[in-house]
Amino acid sequence: MEILVIGVGYVGLVTGTCFAEMGHHVTCLDIDEHKINNLKNNVIPFYEPGLEELVRRNQEAQRLSFTIDYALGLKKAEVCFIAVGTPPNDDGSANLGFIESVASSIGDHLSHYTVIVNKSTVPIGSARHIQKIIRKKLKKRQVDIPFDIASNPEFLKEGSAISDSMKPDRIIIGSDSEKAVALLKELYSSFTLNHDRILIMDLPSAEMTKYASNAMLATRISFMNELAGLCEKMGANINDVRHGMSADTRIGYHFLYAGAGYGGSCFPKDIRALAAMAKEQDQDPLILKAVHETNERQKNVLSQKVSDHFEKKGGVSGKTIAIWGLSFKPNTDDIREAPSLKLIDSLLKKGANLRLFDPLAIPKAKQVLEKEKNVQFCLSEYHAAERADAIVLVTEWKQFRFVNLKTVLSKMNGNAFFDGRNQYKAREMAVKGFRYYGIGVPQLPVDLLQELKTMGNKKARRYEDPRFDYSSPGFD
Repeated sequence: MEILVIGVGYVGLVTGTCFAEMGHHVTCLDIDEHKINNLKNNVIPFYEPGLEELVRRNQEAQRLSFTIDYALGLKKAEVCFIAVGTPPNDDGSANLGFIESVASSIGDHLSHYTVIVNKSTVPIGSARHIQKIIRKKLKKRQVDIPFDIASNPEFLKEGSAISDSMKPDRIIIGSDSEKAVALLKELYSSFTLNHDRILIMDLPSAEMTKYASNAMLATRISFMNELAGLCEKMGANINDVRHGMSADTRIGYHFLYAGAGYGGSCFPKDIRALAAMAKEQDQDPLILKAVHETNERQKNVLSQKVSDHFEKKGGVSGKTIAIWGLSFKPNTDDIREAPSLKLIDSLLKKGANLRLFDPLAIPKAKQVLEKEKNVQFCLSEYHAAERADAIVLVTEWKQFRFVNLKTVLSKMNGNAFFDGRNQYKAREMAVKGFRYYGIGVPQLPVDLLQELKTMGNKKARRYEDPRFDYSSPGFD
């Protein structure tokens, strides 16, 4: 099938490349000529595991091509996907400027029946809006070219987008045209060979499904973070609470981890956009507002913990803090609305010296922090730990899970470790000599901390506390 994908950002490039990998002929179009020229040379504008290899292979097989020319892109296209950004306006609502520009250009160059599919995250009613713009352009050209509109929201997770695209858990198709639905079902048939994952619905429902899904996931995260704060104050352990909750099949195991707050390009933007839609309909989005406010508050938790720790040690000013992880999640270089940025801003305002490390996100972080004088970018987590009074783990990269903690401690001036993702166990860290702070995890009693520092792991077993997991590997 001949496919045109407009927009070579995260969604468009991954989607187009995966369609090409399935044997379709795909043209990816973008008005950014520099970006298109780079893609022709297999230079990818962002990091996604496995994507560069797929782009190279499908270009070599002549199934994937790149252009800035609408007339060329639409010349043979049977299906045209719109995958451009919808950045937030000041009031949180989605800005449809890029979508409208694309629809106008399609109307200027459409030459035969094509299914126009919106894959961007857009407010309810946007598909009809796109349809009106294209019809208006066709009328101005005085041509009668048939086309259909469909909504096909994306559900890609950064870091696993290739797998999500090739093996989707569901495919949402919203359209009132049987012809368009049949064509899209044929297009997606190779992605659903073992069982049918395609859900057909009307346009508004398909557009709402994307927002509803992200809002539910964000709600679970904010709920757990709010519980974590309560657990800390009342002596409960959020990790044990999570296990107890998730064993209930009505709740399940996913997105129940307390941490430093969510970030990225989707959850924050989509929560605000959905709330803006509710307000336009005279609905007060109480839950959505609480989810957003809870997340913004959670992004300050690590900074507050650092401040509290150093309160009796002369304050944060002049202290050297190592930060492990800058991207909003592992396996991506995306730092948009990342909790690390809020932490960095807060610590710099308090006079700290920062040593930063991330396996992928340093180039993008440098663009944001290049003017900051008290920031040093480091080559590894061990390099960042040198002369540090404290370490703050913000992003749960796998390589941070089994670092040599004795080596890390030997490089530090202090021993404070702030775990923003609960990657470690309090007792294990105390045995290693760290003053450990987790999220929603109670502090170990002072007498136990002293005992663990001075006695071996086996002798300190008599202090076992049922609130803690003592089976964790890695003890010396």
